[in-house]
Amino acid sequence: MNMNYGCAGLGLIAAGLAMPASAMSEAEFQQMAAGIFAPVIAEHDIPGLAVGITWRGQDYVYTAGMADRAVAVPVTAETLFELGSISKTFNVTLAALAAQEGRLSLADPVAAHLPDLKGSAIGSVSLMDLATHQTGGLPLQVPDEAGDDGTLMRWLQDWQPVPGQGERSYSNVSIGLLGRIAARAFGEPYSEALRAHLLQPLRLDSTHVDVPEAEMRRYAWGYSRRDDSAIRVNPGMLDDEAYGLKSDLQDMLRFLRINLGDTDVPPKLREAVAQTHAGRTGTQHFQQAMIWERYPWPVSRDQLLAGNAAEMVMESQPATRLDQPDLSDQAVLFSKTGSTNGFGGYVAFIPDEDLGLVILANRNIPNPARVDAGLALIEAVLETGQRNQP
Repeated sequence: MNMNYGCAGLGLIAAGLAMPASAMSEAEFQQMAAGIFAPVIAEHDIPGLAVGITWRGQDYVYTAGMADRAVAVPVTAETLFELGSISKTFNVTLAALAAQEGRLSLADPVAAHLPDLKGSAIGSVSLMDLATHQTGGLPLQVPDEAGDDGTLMRWLQDWQPVPGQGERSYSNVSIGLLGRIAARAFGEPYSEALRAHLLQPLRLDSTHVDVPEAEMRRYAWGYSRRDDSAIRVNPGMLDDEAYGLKSDLQDMLRFLRINLGDTDVPPKLREAVAQTHAGRTGTQHFQQAMIWERYPWPVSRDQLLAGNAAEMVMESQPATRLDQPDLSDQAVLFSKTGSTNGFGGYVAFIPDEDLGLVILANRNIPNPARVDAGLALIEAVLETGQRNQP
């Protein structure tokens, strides 16, 4: 299915874009980032942090602390962090590309691509429902008893929606299945399909499912909130598809520039990125797109924090399908958090402001702390731009 969403959002030219990038100096950015994040680092004992802003064609980078405390390796813009569920935004982009190339339709039921699930409840769920968590009760994690593909398929055959649960169930299972199906559409394992059809064409050369041996020196250690031990993500079912990517600040800023439409990419990939932005369902706090969460811009701190509260991940929530996809990127903040046991991140972008934000930490700090600090930095950057405008 070749759904053409126009790319109006990707081609947006924000009002006032003619303001020179020098409207914010590097020294101003360093001062505001340090002022906002130093208290967060202290409160949560964050070993290392990398924060980036891309704004009107210029990138700003702030780093602090250690990627490896044991040997005192400092964090830089090239340090590799685990992305956790931010990985899901790449997963849905691959699925949208498969749709652009006619390899699948996002309206297809799961069973059309996984015949073992024909006749099951999950088999009748659409691929778009997987991409928007609209499954009515799939659990957050793959159950312990589903330790390999065979037991996973048997568990899925028996699964039933939970009566009385909200329609939206944030789930590694649903997005993991979507990644598997998209990769099959390309005829390759997920990690290879993602690299060949998405990461390489987008020139995201420092983004990996499996970190190459030559790059391991750049891979930060995460630090457990429980006992401060040095840890990295453990293998698990559907881990590559749901939370398995590692990347650095430079690649993530480029990824946001691609989503903002500031970087030339192949046309089908441009359309696929745009497709992931379209609002599909309405929740209490935001519109759900393909993994991306859409908030009105400007957004209140209370609304953004409520949308990133633990219950939005841990509990099923009401969500109503929109009559038509919301294709506009205007007056929207796109947002996604991601965590593993040792890492925590947050990304956001605002097309109207031509601004993107990346926060990467090697501590799984609470979502509200990341989101609150991120919004504070966005607001400070925009206020600085207004103050410095001729």
